[in-house]
Amino acid sequence: MTQNTAIGILIMIAACLVFSMQDGFSRLMAGQYSVLMIVMIRFWAHAAYVLIRAARQPGGIPAVARTAQPGLQILRSLLLSAEICLAIASFTLIGLVVHTALFSAGPLLVVALSGPILGEKVGWRRWSAVAVGMCGILVIIGPGSEMFGPLALMPLGSAFLFALYGVLNRYVARHDRTDTSFFWTGIVGAAAMTPVGLWAWQPMDAQGWAVMAVLCCTAILGHWLYIRCYEVAEASAIQPFAYFHLLFASIVGIVFFADPLVPRQVLGAAIVVGAGIFTWWRERQRARALL
Repeated sequence: MTQNTAIGILIMIAACLVFSMQDGFSRLMAGQYSVLMIVMIRFWAHAAYVLIRAARQPGGIPAVARTAQPGLQILRSLLLSAEICLAIASFTLIGLVVHTALFSAGPLLVVALSGPILGEKVGWRRWSAVAVGMCGILVIIGPGSEMFGPLALMPLGSAFLFALYGVLNRYVARHDRTDTSFFWTGIVGAAAMTPVGLWAWQPMDAQGWAVMAVLCCTAILGHWLYIRCYEVAEASAIQPFAYFHLLFASIVGIVFFADPLVPRQVLGAAIVVGAGIFTWWRERQRARALL
């Protein structure tokens, strides 16, 4: 597997932009329709796309689906399904700006998980940065505020699930190519969400289906980019650039949904991002020392 950090960074930034657009469309749809139904239809489109794509490749669907680690592929896909449901419910209830500020803990969680899962060395300085980042999360939540309670668990839980999904992407990429992981994401997600999504089915008008179609396209593209970036670069090297999601999603929330921008949240987000950038700097320093 060829490593190219610069390309991985560019793909990560592109994924953040697409994910932010996807978040906006998801919030728009969740204001009118069931979250479970929305996620189900997203995965239906994803599954249809990967089946068509796989059928057109050499060896067809069996070749693309072939993996030596089906358990991990199923697990990472289920984690993503749960994360998407939780995330959409979260930013529908508390807004994109606050959700994304708390969700920005994700890259620090990836650093923390990279050690035990990927075997990447995480020294005391980066662990300290993770601790500082968690302090930033407390600033965002604001002890005594309405966010200091169960509501905060939604974006933080979403961040943890997505971080674990991201680390497992890197793990399975050691043996499976992007198309294989992308295939399993769509098929497992559709299988998992269909029973609960059909139970929550609501009729949609033509405008709803049009927005849903755009949402499906951004979801497919975003997750392909996200899987791909972990295939071409080290998780700890590209994770700081996941903070572009905070910038892009905040712009979407403020411009299109009039989400408020609270100074405390800006300060907390700056602390979290600063901690994340420090972990990246330490990784670069360590890599140079090994040369």
